[in-house]
Amino acid sequence: MPRSDFSRRDILAGARVLAAVPLVGTAMAQTPFQVKAVSKLKGAAKPVVIPTHEFAGPGGAPWIEERLDFPANWDIQVMEMAGHNLPVLGPQQIADRCSKPIGTKSLRELAEGKKMVAITFDDLTRTTPAYAITPWLTSELAKAGIKDENILFIGSFGTHRAMTQQEVGRKLGPEIAKRYAWLNHDVFDNVKEVGTTTRGNKVLLNQTFLAADLKICISGVKVHQDAGYGGGAKAVLPGLAALPTVEYNHTQILTKVRTTGPVKIFKNDMRQDMIEAARMASVDYTVQVMYNDRLKPTHIWAGDIVDSHHAAVRVAAKTYCTPTLQGADIVVANSYPQSAQAFHGGLWIDYSVREGGTGVLIVQHPLGMDPVHYLNNRLAGRGGVTQFDLTARRLNGGLRGGRGNQKQANMIVYSQYLTRNLRNNYRTGTFFCDKWEDAIAKLKELHPGDPKVAVYPYAGMQHQEIELDG
Repeated sequence: MPRSDFSRRDILAGARVLAAVPLVGTAMAQTPFQVKAVSKLKGAAKPVVIPTHEFAGPGGAPWIEERLDFPANWDIQVMEMAGHNLPVLGPQQIADRCSKPIGTKSLRELAEGKKMVAITFDDLTRTTPAYAITPWLTSELAKAGIKDENILFIGSFGTHRAMTQQEVGRKLGPEIAKRYAWLNHDVFDNVKEVGTTTRGNKVLLNQTFLAADLKICISGVKVHQDAGYGGGAKAVLPGLAALPTVEYNHTQILTKVRTTGPVKIFKNDMRQDMIEAARMASVDYTVQVMYNDRLKPTHIWAGDIVDSHHAAVRVAAKTYCTPTLQGADIVVANSYPQSAQAFHGGLWIDYSVREGGTGVLIVQHPLGMDPVHYLNNRLAGRGGVTQFDLTARRLNGGLRGGRGNQKQANMIVYSQYLTRNLRNNYRTGTFFCDKWEDAIAKLKELHPGDPKVAVYPYAGMQHQEIELDG
């Protein structure tokens, strides 16, 4: 695994470091058609190092470093989030924080006398470093007398696709994924009705999770464009919910209220519906994790699924917030760490670029934009709409930086994993580059001189300077 204490000076200057991580500036380079080295620009250059390949680095590493070279005369401004330099928590610090729960007894107390334990975790589209938490969790359960064979991890990823053994190993840690049983949540079957929310949502949840006599959730706290932040009750709805329950929450509530949006938690009707569902599930204990741009934990709150999450978001709002550079000629937005839904990071293009400027969206991940989302597929296909129709719509209107992009701006997508599926998400006229030097050449053509450039180095987890709603 790459060291967590690399400085940018180390990465740019140290041959020893680059030899240990030979993928700087490259893709995974495992097949003949992929680029295996990054070309340096001719003449003086300004380098910027960004993280890419979330949970897809060599040997299971949760990221790799990539170098982007810009012409030396360009005005480059790297827009870091406020908490970009927070210290990383070590194992003992993680244990200390998890041992001081908010609103519940300690995990060991809760586990006493229990037989069957279910622990939820999110998938690789949500980059929670669960692998940093699972060793402590399983150790505490063992100390309380819980046998390994009575612990079940459940992937709580709502309407996303199922995970593989290798993917679960990257999320939980390879040894944890081998030692303990795990299960993919099934959004279509094996659910049980537990009640109806005050907003009229009939709640059907994973019946295996409900059957456990100790229920635990691991969640990551990162901005979400509708539910405010990830984490908390989202582990249950949509995480463990049936498709009709998720659909109601995402359509009958989301589309009919004006309380949703990034950083909106306390008065968000969509979030409040999730909280009611989580209460019906009787979750006993949760771990809420904040992490840095290299997917290392920086803050942890444990305990009640609502109270611990509320404590977390008050810190998150001051940590992930990022100033917006207005009127930039060029905006480079790295979709990491949510490349599967790259529009999240692409929103920064619309926030920051001037009319007539150019946005560059970086989607450096072998899986590209994941096309498997059962709710989106269901909604898109209603009325007989086919994939041919959807592709035509995207090409005619399509994505620019992301949802809601209204500015008239050029668009470049840079990825060493360009596929037709990825291209089909963007409107006709988008430029596609699988080499960074080609992207720079196009930018020089569009913006001669010394353009002002904003780089959002991990845009998929950054949010604007927005106040909490409570």
